[in-house]
Amino acid sequence: MGNCYWVRDTMLRYGDMPPMAPTLLLLGFSLVLGLYFGLFGLGLMLVRRATGSTKLALAAAPILWTALELAAARITSVPWDQLGYSQVDNGLVNQLAPWTGVYGISFVLVAANALLAEFLITARQPIRSARRMAWVIAGSSLLGEAMFGYRALPPKPATTATAVLVQPNLDVAGENLWSRFGEWDSHIAEFKRLADEQCKTYIAGIPQTGAPQGEIVCPPYPTHPDLIAWPESPAPFIENDARFQRMLIALARQEQAPLVVGNIGADFSAEEQSWRDYNSALVVGADGARVGRYDKIHLVPFGEYIPFQNLLTFARKLTGRVSSFTRGDERKVFRLNGHRYGVFICYESVFADEVRHFAQLGAEVLVNISDDGWYGDTSAPWQHLNMARMRAIENRRWLLRDTNNGVTAVIDPYGRVRQSIPRHAVDALPAQFGFRDDVTFYTAHGDFFAWLCVFLSLGLTGWAARKLLRQEIAAPSADG
Repeated sequence: MGNCYWVRDTMLRYGDMPPMAPTLLLLGFSLVLGLYFGLFGLGLMLVRRATGSTKLALAAAPILWTALELAAARITSVPWDQLGYSQVDNGLVNQLAPWTGVYGISFVLVAANALLAEFLITARQPIRSARRMAWVIAGSSLLGEAMFGYRALPPKPATTATAVLVQPNLDVAGENLWSRFGEWDSHIAEFKRLADEQCKTYIAGIPQTGAPQGEIVCPPYPTHPDLIAWPESPAPFIENDARFQRMLIALARQEQAPLVVGNIGADFSAEEQSWRDYNSALVVGADGARVGRYDKIHLVPFGEYIPFQNLLTFARKLTGRVSSFTRGDERKVFRLNGHRYGVFICYESVFADEVRHFAQLGAEVLVNISDDGWYGDTSAPWQHLNMARMRAIENRRWLLRDTNNGVTAVIDPYGRVRQSIPRHAVDALPAQFGFRDDVTFYTAHGDFFAWLCVFLSLGLTGWAARKLLRQEIAAPSADG
């Protein structure tokens, strides 16, 4: 509840719910996800009782924890703020991510804490001083490694391209229909002005952290950027709208640059004899021709669709503003100006094993368009940013993060925010980035390490439970 308190704030402000419903929703959300911590404790107890050894139970702790983090990602589909994200700024520890994903970092953190717990237990027992000294040395080494990791500086890859990331700062609570006289034209004029941004200052790091102001960026290109992006936003951009299509063609040709634009895609279903709406990213070439469209695959439950609608018939009444999008079914990579781009949308950035597929399909740079306006001024936008940063580390890719109201930033392949602009401002970031086509172990094989922990956990807890059951059955016989 402390970590995801913003769920209540978001639903209270934007969900059109009765007064107590957001609080009850947060309680239910926390109780369900809290079960994983309960299962972790249960697993430790089973191993401890079956073996009679605290040391073996503590040794099992990182395996059980990692397995349950994967379960949270796959079963309840909420891998929000897993333990390993706390080390996104630790240049030494996060070198595990290209091999194990964020799960390997969680494993190390729990293992380190298990070692410290064992030291505290051992310190209270009458043991040889040499053994106690070994624990002190091990604990000190871990502490020193953690401190050094935050000072370790990974390589600083060179930039070879520039993208203009537009931050429109639209009010997510507004109507945003642009139907009044001249409103569409004024917004589009602003969009075009921002897309034309070239030389300006930026924040050399994360906003609101005291990061210094960077030098004025003037792009290396003579007349046009390599990409212009408009984020997921409440703008009334609908693919089939003729005005929208004309605007995209004119802008692409004017700037001589390809576009990635968040919009509502629509297809007619012959089976259902109705239109299906998608939360989409439309890709347009520099010549104005339509290159393709990516439809968001991992939709937000109770935000972009209502799960089990036939069962949860009351949900529509409680969540008046919930959209009804159709789930996309294909991850795509788009070729623009000789390079391959992978585009994913908002909440998808928290699913490591899904984002890696874009790099696996050949994407040389990742583009994440998002609307974090729903989170307000809570901790959620910053949590979301850090999870996106981990995706860059795992796949060793530059990541262009274009948002409606922040944090709009360019992230290098080592997870550092190289450039950003302030939140809650109508602005644009001429972001310098590069391309990479090497494939990390994690990109190629995904959650192999986490699945290994799952199988070990099932085997270990299954063995422990079976042994305890046999002991319980044997106990009455022995008494008799």
